[in-house]
Formats: sequence, C-alpha cells, structure tokens
Amino acid sequence: MIGVQEKARDLSTGVHIGQSAETLHRISDAACAAAIWDRPPLPTFQSWIDALPPAQLPSARVILPAQAVMDAITTICNAAQTPDCIERTRLIDDIAALADIFAGVMATPYLRLRLACVTTNSCRKFHLDAVTARLICTYRGTGTQYGVARDGADPTRIINTPTCAPIVLRGSRWPTHPASGLVHRSPPIEGTGEARLVLVLDPIDDPEDAL
Repeated sequence: MIGVQEKARDLSTGVHIGQSAETLHRISDAACAAAIWDRPPLPTFQSWIDALPPAQLPSARVILPAQAVMDAITTICNAAQTPDCIERTRLIDDIAALADIFAGVMATPYLRLRLACVTTNSCRKFHLDAVTARLICTYRGTGTQYGVARDGADPTRIINTPTCAPIVLRGSRWPTHPASGLVHRSPPIEGTGEARLVLVLDPIDDPEDAL
C-alpha cells in the first residue's frame, strides 16, 4: 500500500487529488479517471462515529432529488436510532452537501443514494462500475481501494482512499474512457471485526428507469 499524497504525483493513474470540493469537478477533465477531495476527518466526529454500535449506523437505499437528501438522511438516522447530537448533524449536513456537489458535477436531477454498514468482503474484486460516475465516501473504516490494472490482472500497487475523503470515479458508461485502466474495490475486511460506514451516490436521469 502507498499513501494518497505519493500517488497524487503519479499522473499515470489519471487520479486528481486536491484539498477543496472543486477537485471533484476535475472528473470532467479529459485524462481524469477519478477525483479525490483529500480532507482530514474532524477528530471529534471520527471518535464519535467510530464508537457507535454498528446497529446505530444509518443504512438505506433510496432514489431522490439532491435537495431532498437532508430530510431523508435525518429520517434514516432516526430509524437507526443514531444518537441526536452535533456529530450526527455534521454527518447529515455533509451527506447533503456531497449530494448537492455531485448532482452539480453530473448535472443530474436525481441521485441513487446508498448508505451502508459493511462488515464483510463486499465488492472485494477490482472492477469498474456500470454507471457514468460514482461518488464514494467512507465515513468510518478503511476507504475504497484503487489501482491501475494491466492485461486483466489486479493492480500491483493498491492505494487506500483516506477515511472521509470523497472520491468520484468514472464508470463504464462514461462517454469517453481514459486509458489509465483505473479500477477499485471495497477493502477486504471480513473476519477483522471492522465495521465501515460507506456512502455511495450515483446519478439518475429518470427514477422510473432506475427501479
């Protein structure tokens, strides 16, 4: 494994990394396969979310307009009995903000939102998603892993996206395809006792077609 900042200097990956939300808009650049907003988690927030019992982590899969995300996540947190505190408010506000940013990046009227507590080797194989692009943000646990695949083999160098750092990845339905061969996976954690909280956003043009 190598650090994200080291990989940022390796332009062969086609990954753009920056310290502001504007970095996520780089996904539209011709040679960009992924964009990462490299932001450190707030220590108080991270301590809080890391200490929550997995049963109290919000979990849901919905299709909705970006402007409806805040109310939806509040309802989802209530259903999971996620403790109502300033840290929960930060989580809700951040998910709503990422939804708004991603909807703007993709110029999409609707989003498919998935919020999941992951404790198994979900999506453990390196792959390219069957979407135009996808935003992933791991709020708790090990972040999404990515690397460059050659000739169908797994990457020889695997990079972890930092916890709380959103990554936007092009999928197989992007109109043009960079030659980077960038693929990604969920980190294999089964048997470790780790519980990840992962947000996934996909652009949806017509919610009727996405059901």
